[in-house]
Amino acid sequence: MIPDLSLVGGFVAAHVRASFPRRRISLLQNRMLRRLLHHAWDHSPFYRSRFVAAGISRDDLNTIALNRLPTTDKREVMEHFDTLVTNPVLRLDDLREFDADNTDRSATYLGRYHVVHSSGSTGKPGYFVYDDAAWKRMLAAITRGALWDRSLPWVVRFLLKRPRVAFIAATDGRYGGVLAVGDGIDDLGLAQLQLDINMPLSQWITNINEFKPTVIIGYPSAIKILLRLAGEGHILIHPERIVSCGEPLDPGLRAQIVDAFGCSVVNFYGASESLALGVEGDPEDGMLLFDDMNLIEVDDGQMYLTSLTNLTQPLIRYRISDRLRLIDEGESGDGDGVSRTAGSSGSVDSAASVRTRRRFPFTRARVLLSRNEDMLWFNDGRGGKEFLHPLAIEGFCVDGLLDYQFAKTGDESFAMCAERHPDSDENVIRTQVTEQMRRILHAKHLDHIAFDVEFVDRIEPDPRTGKKRLVVTCRCEAEAVEKAV
Repeated sequence: MIPDLSLVGGFVAAHVRASFPRRRISLLQNRMLRRLLHHAWDHSPFYRSRFVAAGISRDDLNTIALNRLPTTDKREVMEHFDTLVTNPVLRLDDLREFDADNTDRSATYLGRYHVVHSSGSTGKPGYFVYDDAAWKRMLAAITRGALWDRSLPWVVRFLLKRPRVAFIAATDGRYGGVLAVGDGIDDLGLAQLQLDINMPLSQWITNINEFKPTVIIGYPSAIKILLRLAGEGHILIHPERIVSCGEPLDPGLRAQIVDAFGCSVVNFYGASESLALGVEGDPEDGMLLFDDMNLIEVDDGQMYLTSLTNLTQPLIRYRISDRLRLIDEGESGDGDGVSRTAGSSGSVDSAASVRTRRRFPFTRARVLLSRNEDMLWFNDGRGGKEFLHPLAIEGFCVDGLLDYQFAKTGDESFAMCAERHPDSDENVIRTQVTEQMRRILHAKHLDHIAFDVEFVDRIEPDPRTGKKRLVVTCRCEAEAVEKAV
């Protein structure tokens, strides 16, 4: 299959931008920001009214500092979706209907809009829309990340070998990373194997041994399972490159991967709101944020994203729950309440930062907190083990269900601790949740696993992190969190 020339051209352009001088990246950011702000003013009633309410005129958008603009978050973006998007043909209810009715996850809305949804822990998922131009730019940046820190001649030689790519993820939904990686591999004309996290492990083993991947892309938790399968002799693979994405990559797991497979490991950072946020090639360099795609601010540990490429659904100073520390300003500079923007100049850099900047013009950061949930492992009823991945058991859409958390209660049992609306019916919620969970368990050949729903007054955040955990290893852990707060 012949590679798509538009992706090839976009990748080369993205690859070249990674060697720009720092000042040129800053100028590019500013130019893209001004274009975004004016486009939002002209075509988004939501943003225009927000700017006016903040005393900002259209002329101010030529020079206004980013931190003077109002912030927003997922709840607000979804609540005002129809007036926030810049094309009135896009309506949230229509997108939800499109998502529900289309089993072909690669289908585009109206033939030109790529629709992705966030996983979300409760309620209806958030929807994010990219037009063809923004999608292609995202694919190019993702490809750059997957082939990070390699010369163009090396990339050409590598692709001419026709690598076989295995992608392990939750493939049953419109998750941005899944759709983008699948499209990118197809556009490069490469063979791909998609392994769904809901597949039984026996099917993983069969498919991997038949396909013999040379590149593996997937969640760190899934890659860890591959390590185990390889160590036990169930699979025989010789990957040349492994790309970790979707969850934090623990340094210890990275070392295990290198020791076991002896290949390059790339840690890619993305989100539904912007599919290409950054990449970590060398752990000593930290996460390199793609300043040619986004403007990222950190204020007292809180992360704000401005996506510079998506003009269809502008996200300007959008609050993200991940916590970052920008380290180009110096290793001691977090937590002082000062707003910092990725791409702006800072104070004296560490030796590692200076060395990295000589090679790349991007801001360095440490990802302090993002998704990192425990797997649920059970006896498979055949003398082995089978798992449920956190992404497989989140996103329940049940009226009246406000929040939930899973607790393992035994080797063949687990429970959902559920928080409900006072006016909802416990029996209705229990029935609908149980029906959805039994379908998930059946797909994994875990029909023998016992599942129950227990209602609680409130699901409390973990006092150590301030975030609610989807999975706790036992009910006592959930109770300990409740008592701690």
